[in-house]
Amino acid sequence: MAHDASARGGMPAARPGIVVGMEAEARLIRAFAPDAAIGVSGATRAGAEAAVATLLQSGVDAILSFGLAAGLDPALRPGAVLVPRHVVLPDGRRLAADPGWLAWLGDGRPDIVSTDLLHSDDVVVTAGRKGACFRRTGCAGLDMESGIVADACVRAGVPFAVLRVVCDPASRSLPPAAVLALGPDGGIGIGRILASVLRRPSQIPALVALGRDAGQARSRAIAFLRGRLSGNP
Repeated sequence: MAHDASARGGMPAARPGIVVGMEAEARLIRAFAPDAAIGVSGATRAGAEAAVATLLQSGVDAILSFGLAAGLDPALRPGAVLVPRHVVLPDGRRLAADPGWLAWLGDGRPDIVSTDLLHSDDVVVTAGRKGACFRRTGCAGLDMESGIVADACVRAGVPFAVLRVVCDPASRSLPPAAVLALGPDGGIGIGRILASVLRRPSQIPALVALGRDAGQARSRAIAFLRGRLSGNP
């Protein structure tokens, strides 16, 4: 069971761990939770498993899956804040997030989306596939870390929760350069992006739109973290 949040708005755990996909996400939340242990998956299953295992072995007493997510619900725009009550695994299992963490993250507020989140082991690139995932599961969004966090935490008896912000909405397909950009260390490879753009310049408008979406998501994540970790509603 998670500890109560401090009067200053700190996370409801004495030794929280955080799992992210990208180093940029780690930098973002580290500014608000400097004492939390952070693991970066590099957006791979092996990386996520290693990050979670390391955190659990270090003795964290709760893990938060944090970062951006793909939107599956067509009603959600970039910047929508997802605090799912369940994480849905590829095999159909639905794992429940910790009630104490859900309450601290604002479950039930009108500006928070509490619909379930879907885990995927690979990048869901096209709008058509996003639509198929939504019709099949009803999940609001999708990421590549939360299922690993949820499964490992349930087996270890450690509370978990998810805080994700929609970046690419359900209607947007990712350009090839965006898929190639992420390295196994969680960093962005500018060289890979430029090489992809040189091969296919037609993807530039899609990259610009994705960058705009990512900026909106980042701004909303910062605003949410500032409010939550300062103890404000």
